[in-house]
Amino acid sequence: MTESHSLSAEGLTLSYGDRTIVERLDLDVPPGRITAIVGANGCGKSTLLRALARLLSPREGQVVLDGKALHGRPTKEIARTLGLLPQSPVAPEGIAVADLVGRGRHPHQKLLARWSAHDYEVVARALASTGIEDLADRSVDELSGGQRQRAWIAMALAQETDILLLDEPTTFLDVAHQVEVLDLLTDLNRERGTTIVMVLHDINLAARYADHLFALRAGRVIASGAPDDVVTRELIRDVFDLDALVVPDPVSGSPIVLPRGRHHVSPSTPADAASLAAAASHLPTGASDV
Repeated sequence: MTESHSLSAEGLTLSYGDRTIVERLDLDVPPGRITAIVGANGCGKSTLLRALARLLSPREGQVVLDGKALHGRPTKEIARTLGLLPQSPVAPEGIAVADLVGRGRHPHQKLLARWSAHDYEVVARALASTGIEDLADRSVDELSGGQRQRAWIAMALAQETDILLLDEPTTFLDVAHQVEVLDLLTDLNRERGTTIVMVLHDINLAARYADHLFALRAGRVIASGAPDDVVTRELIRDVFDLDALVVPDPVSGSPIVLPRGRHHVSPSTPADAASLAAAASHLPTGASDV
């Protein structure tokens, strides 16, 4: 099992030049849980994640890890506790998949030290967990988008950090591999207690797989809590400017968002209407109606 760590943002203001993206934001990441950051494009999700990973320095405020400001601490020390999979990582030209995944072991190695049996075991396990053992000797340049994404996820797993930050880990993946990756992260959380924070565009996958949600709008957290408490019809309208139905997911029981759109204002058949009404009857008290 991993060690328990605290990660929080205090009065965080983030900007690119004169453009402020996140302003006076406070949040506490639940340790040992899966957290998803959701919101519309441009609301500051990825910017916030970059700051939590120490890739972006705050203009104001601070990110705090275990009671100490994150910025200014030794890079290798941070890398042994906190791992990051950015949104569009770039691999060195010609690098083999196994070598890329092996880079996840660097924070754990001493200068000029040889690899241990444990290092090889961790890399092999990461390749197997992401289903890319047969690609180990292939160049990353030759992979499809989905294969490349799984290689990067394997590298993040090989880092064996107690906190793992992922920016859109399901990018480029078809629906089957999206579910596989999110199941894998759930296994990691349940078996090792790894604290996972991920940015997800898919609100339904976020509600199904996360224990805790932060909903952002214009660089501020406007809702925080369990998916049942956060994902409501009102929040979807406020965050995404979208009219939608919110009903229980028949598979997981978590909230599921059904966008209306201009061409689907109401259920198309009486049977559809009856199904939605039946689903709505099982909503917990206080959940969004249909």
